Amino acid sequence: MRTSVRRRASRSGGTAGDARRSGGTAVGQGLAAVLAVAGLLVTAMPAAHAATAAPAAATDVTPGTDTDTPALVTGLHEEAAATGSAADAARGHLKAKKSRYHVADPARDLATAGTESGGGREAVRLQQKYHGISVLGGEYIVRMQKKDGKRTVTGTSGKYFTELKLDTVEAKVSEETAIARAVGAVRSQLGQGAPLQRPAEGEKPGTAELSGSGQGLTILPQGAGVLTRHITVTGVSPVDGAPVKQEVYVDAHSGFPLMQYSSIKTFGATNSQAGATDGTGTADEPVVAAADELVVKGSGVRYNGEKTEVNLYKDTKGVYNMIDYSKRAADSPYSGPMLVTYDARGREAASASGRWPTGIKAFQSATPELGQDFTDAGAIDAHWAAGKVYDFYKSKFDRNSLDAEDGYMYSLVGVVDNGQPFNNAFWDGTKMVYGQGGGEYRTFSADTDVVGHEMTHGVVEHTANLVYVGQSGAMNEAIADYFGNAIDLEAGGGSMDDPDSGLLGEDLCRTLGPRECALRDLNDGATTSKDFIGVTYRGDNGGVHLNSTIFSGALWDLRQDLGAELADKIVYRALSAYMTPLDGFTEGRAAVVAAAQELGATKAQLGVVKKSFDAHGIVPGWEKALGVDTDLLQSKVNVGGTGVGAGGGKYAVSRSNEDGSEPYSVWLGNTSGKGTPQLMSSNNGDYNVYADTDGETVVWAQYSSNGILIMARPVKGGLAKQVSAIGSDISGLTVDGDYVAYTAVNPQFGVTNVRYVNMKTGETGLVDGGRAYHISGLPSIKDGKIAYVKLWPGEDGFSKIGVEVFDGATGAKTLMPIDSATTRSIGQTAITDDGVFWIEDSDGTGKASVRRADLDGSNPVTVTPEAGDGSLYAYSLTASDDAVSVTVLPPATSWSNDTLPKLYQVAPDGKGGAQRVSCNRGDQVYASADEGKRVLWLDGTTGSTNLVKRDRPAGSC
Repeated sequence: MRTSVRRRASRSGGTAGDARRSGGTAVGQGLAAVLAVAGLLVTAMPAAHAATAAPAAATDVTPGTDTDTPALVTGLHEEAAATGSAADAARGHLKAKKSRYHVADPARDLATAGTESGGGREAVRLQQKYHGISVLGGEYIVRMQKKDGKRTVTGTSGKYFTELKLDTVEAKVSEETAIARAVGAVRSQLGQGAPLQRPAEGEKPGTAELSGSGQGLTILPQGAGVLTRHITVTGVSPVDGAPVKQEVYVDAHSGFPLMQYSSIKTFGATNSQAGATDGTGTADEPVVAAADELVVKGSGVRYNGEKTEVNLYKDTKGVYNMIDYSKRAADSPYSGPMLVTYDARGREAASASGRWPTGIKAFQSATPELGQDFTDAGAIDAHWAAGKVYDFYKSKFDRNSLDAEDGYMYSLVGVVDNGQPFNNAFWDGTKMVYGQGGGEYRTFSADTDVVGHEMTHGVVEHTANLVYVGQSGAMNEAIADYFGNAIDLEAGGGSMDDPDSGLLGEDLCRTLGPRECALRDLNDGATTSKDFIGVTYRGDNGGVHLNSTIFSGALWDLRQDLGAELADKIVYRALSAYMTPLDGFTEGRAAVVAAAQELGATKAQLGVVKKSFDAHGIVPGWEKALGVDTDLLQSKVNVGGTGVGAGGGKYAVSRSNEDGSEPYSVWLGNTSGKGTPQLMSSNNGDYNVYADTDGETVVWAQYSSNGILIMARPVKGGLAKQVSAIGSDISGLTVDGDYVAYTAVNPQFGVTNVRYVNMKTGETGLVDGGRAYHISGLPSIKDGKIAYVKLWPGEDGFSKIGVEVFDGATGAKTLMPIDSATTRSIGQTAITDDGVFWIEDSDGTGKASVRRADLDGSNPVTVTPEAGDGSLYAYSLTASDDAVSVTVLPPATSWSNDTLPKLYQVAPDGKGGAQRVSCNRGDQVYASADEGKRVLWLDGTTGSTNLVKRDRPAGSC
């Protein structure tokens, strides 16, 4: 959620008018994308079934992956109990056909999640339980037909994990500890390796407001299953002030945060500065008195100049409120759906995410004729469009509100970003929130497809509930885009034949034309082989926007070729009766094909559906076609939240087993790729993470229910030993010679400090003394000297920032030559034989210089400049004596290959400028320099998280 949004840049050699989208890069995917960080891989549908759905006559069973329960069964005509609830009939069918479904006890193991009914059809969603605990993504659907007093099962689909076998479902870690670990993990993940920022004048350095709440126990379906505590963390990002609502799953045995992702579903790029909250509360619910006029026809002018009718509510004081009761039945005017458009102008976006800004009210007017102020605020468009979205789902699918249960629909209009325009919109699980807009952009309710998109997220949440990460998250976005655009076209009388029909957000701009303004294009021709971008949850939640037009493009092609009426029915049926939370692209294809078949599509029409997906590369095994230019050291490391350390020709990395169910262990290997990796940590049920090595010693953090242990083991052999322990989360663990350093939260002052341990003498300490308002972080070590970034209060009352070197032998400290009063932020440090390197930002424009100096602070050199030729969006770095490798992270004003983490390499003296290390189309994260120019990192190009290396830069890409 940046302060500006632009249309995705075209590929090299392309133009803005090309029908292709630009490439992009990032890390993690599918059941893989959702759980790539937790170790699950994509459960692709078997080729024979995903590619060719049979006509509706014969029964067709598609087996599941790593489960005995089929993923998809079509063509059934089997009687079920005609009386009683649909859910009981569904469970009865699964019990009667135990040999097919392998559900031991449906009444015990499957809880009703919801039932969609209409037109004689019933689709029952059943949530898998294991000893009473919900299984993430474990949803199974039974589809039935009810006619002439009989009920017939026509098909089933979903995920039921038969291989779960946990030793215990009792949590060893308390909820309090899990919350603390989750908050720490979110703070760390949001600011992973991020530069330390100098506070504005008058502000004290400290940590941003984040808090957690327990959501109960959840089982992650990895192998035999992993018991976790589900924690929701909300607040404000410590890096950029953006609103935060992270879903975190903490291992219930060791307390290690296994997986996290944002549950805020945005329209555009999600990296903006949203500022501090202005308090939280609840919105005032309208109180309806008998004398009130529930539905008054008002009028107003939309942004496009069109005068339109809007439904208002006149209270007993004679005030007209932007509340629409018109969707209620005539015989029950005091119950049913309600649409309310709230005046949130000037309220911070962060205060509206997962909570309510204090005291906001519906837009109000003294007359039913709403003036220019309502137009400029975006209130007319938001209120009118919300009604159109409701009418679309009601008229086409007989859906009563977003939740299908007459739920209220809230729109908050006009939020800002730290007092500045907020060019975005989002669904937070309960309401739509639209940014105020600014500059070229109107308020984000100005385009009906944006309103339709955000409200469709609510429909998705109450149907398939596609988890908002990776491929399932991209499908969530794709379906929101599809229906958002469909609603826009129908409400505005548009045509699918219009070349601009696939554009989203094209009406948001004040002066730019549709193609210049649009954020996405469903006709961009994106394919898996050319455009899929492998990403971690750190980048765009695993590619939810980056990869969405691959899937939405297939759906939009289907709408163009089959016509709106049939296509909309097929997509909605696939969403509401076939898809389940962890589905990936291939499973999404199978769901759409099966839905088309159920709805009576002809053989030719089924061919059109399949060809639509074929054209976008959504075919079985598509992930295998993604190429790389790197050397593979380990494939599918199946870990999340932890990186790689390298030095002395060795690397240390955490790994899980093939299905990701095993707690992480630390492995040591040769950076050359030769030989067999060696297990360094014990398999003790704890999570061993944050590994680093200097080629002589391996260190790591061992997460247990009682705390975090810092462990070390010699490379040449010997037992692992504990060198330190701490109760709070850590980051930046590093080793060289006798010294270990890491960053941890100081519980006394609530700030981070760099701690060190001399493994030879046992001496421990804090490099900055651990005083109030003194912060340090981003450490590096060489020959007993520790470099780090520090923040401290100056004598003039203003905060200072700098890089300091601490000598472990003497205790002496040396500041590097930096203007501590004007420098805005400083990034990761690195020490080599050549001196100290760091990232320095003095103007706050986003780009930053790479600087170096001798250990005594003399001979300062600018390795890469902050501005002009050769400047970089430097975010983090790692260095050897021969090269500095810089992670570059441009501002994500739109999601594309150009705005994802990439590695550059430059000589220590800066001569020759920086070159791209790799041209891979995937996230390049957790880089670690070895000897010479060799650098290792975790790469997501192929859709899995792989440990890779290069021995020299690729040059230009």
